[in-house]
Amino acid sequence: MKNSSKKESSSESWVISGGSELADVKAIRDKLFEMHSDIKKVMEFTSRLHLEAALESSRHEYSNALLSHLFEDINTGLEQNMVKKCPEKQNCTSAFTALLQQNAGLIKRNRVDEALISDNRKKLEELRCGAPYNKCEKCFSEVSSLLVKQVNLMRSMRIYADNQGQKPDISALKTTVVMSEILEPISNPQRLEILRAVAFETKSFSAFSELTGLRGGNLLFHLQKLTESGLILQQHERGDYMITEKGFRILQGLNEIYSSLQSSSFQSSLLQNSSKNDS
Repeated sequence: MKNSSKKESSSESWVISGGSELADVKAIRDKLFEMHSDIKKVMEFTSRLHLEAALESSRHEYSNALLSHLFEDINTGLEQNMVKKCPEKQNCTSAFTALLQQNAGLIKRNRVDEALISDNRKKLEELRCGAPYNKCEKCFSEVSSLLVKQVNLMRSMRIYADNQGQKPDISALKTTVVMSEILEPISNPQRLEILRAVAFETKSFSAFSELTGLRGGNLLFHLQKLTESGLILQQHERGDYMITEKGFRILQGLNEIYSSLQSSSFQSSLLQNSSKNDS
């Protein structure tokens, strides 16, 4: 009986001891699992920080490269397309450059507010109102074109969006009218050149002849085409030709489309050069 009691006591002690060891092992295992989870979270957080830092660094370098090209584009555009001989050229160049560089600098932001673009447009209009000469419009046309190009670039980078960025309603677009009154009259290179020539000043028949290389009836055909379409008009019989409001709006639209395509091409070219440099 005594031996039996001893065996039962020993068995109970082993069960208690074994149960305690299992509990300890389970506790250690749970603790290791918690530590593993914490380490995993730290690693994921660290990796995310490294990724965000790398992306931010890449974006910063890209923005700097893009900004450098935009500054060069400003200098080239103003130098080539402003009025060559003008007593105010130096002052105007400085003012235009400052405005365009300020606007271009917005590409370094994550988001460009509409108010910032609107302010820069107002500044340009204020400068335009103070223009002393009729020929100033040529210079302002170039500045406007460069400004539109910059804004379209921001829009393509998805850092700027306004009402123009919304999906347009084209259901009311009448293709026959667009073809006959807009596209067909300007589909000829000589007619488009004529329209561009009278954008900011009147031109005579002989001036058009020198510009296009056309003579007599050939030139008259194209002038009549533009006149009948309401894009230009003759001031009086045998007088100079000038652009109409419709003609100027069409020309502005073409300029915006061209600037938009140029900015997209410019960005694609920059991305390709960047990829080549990385490789």
